[in-house]
Amino acid sequence: MGLRESKKQETRQLISDCATRLFIAQGFEQTTITEIATAARVAKKTVTNYFPRKEDLALDHHEAFTQGLAQAVAEREPDEEPLTALERTFRSALLEHSPVVGFTGSAFARMVADSPTLSARLRELHEQREDSLATALAAVAQDPVPAIAPRAAAALIAAADRLLFRRIQELTLAGHSDDEIEATLIPEADHLRTLLAALGNHPTTAAS
Repeated sequence: MGLRESKKQETRQLISDCATRLFIAQGFEQTTITEIATAARVAKKTVTNYFPRKEDLALDHHEAFTQGLAQAVAEREPDEEPLTALERTFRSALLEHSPVVGFTGSAFARMVADSPTLSARLRELHEQREDSLATALAAVAQDPVPAIAPRAAAALIAAADRLLFRRIQELTLAGHSDDEIEATLIPEADHLRTLLAALGNHPTTAAS
C-alpha cells in the first residue's frame, strides 16, 4: 500500500472511530454528520465522501459481511463441499471473535438494537449476504439442477447464519463474555450444521 492509500485508510478509520464513539454516547439517530466531522477534524464533505450512507459509519464492515459467505464458497479448498467450507469459515471467525459474525461488544450491540435505522440496515445486509451466497452457489452448481435450487440452498444456509449472528448479539446484550459466547455457540453451530447436513449431498452444493 502506497503512502497516499495508507493516509486514506487512516482517515477513513479515524472518521469511523469518531462516529462510533458518538453513536454509542448519544445514539445513532441523535448524532449528526457535522458532529462527526468536527470530532474527526475533517470537513463534512470528507465524511460523506468516505461514507455516503450514515449507517455505513456504524456498520463499516458491511462489504466483508455481505460477501463473506460467497467468498467462502468461491475460495474453498479443491474438492471441498461448499457447506463444509462455510462451516470451517464460521468456526474460524467464531474462535477469532470476529465482528463479522456478531462479536461487537455490549455497547455497540446495544446501540444497534436501540436504533430502528441500524436494525433495518442490518436486515438489508443479511439479505445482500444471502443474495451473494446464492450467486456463488449457482456458479458451482452441477447440471442439471432446478433454477431455484441455489437460491433455496442459500436461503436455508443464510437463515442459520442469521440465527447464529442474532444469538451472539443476544448473549452479548445479556452480559456474557466473548469466551462464554464462544463456548455456547460451538455446540449450537454444530447442531445447525447437522440440520443442514442433507445439503451436503445436494447437487447444488456439491463440490465442482
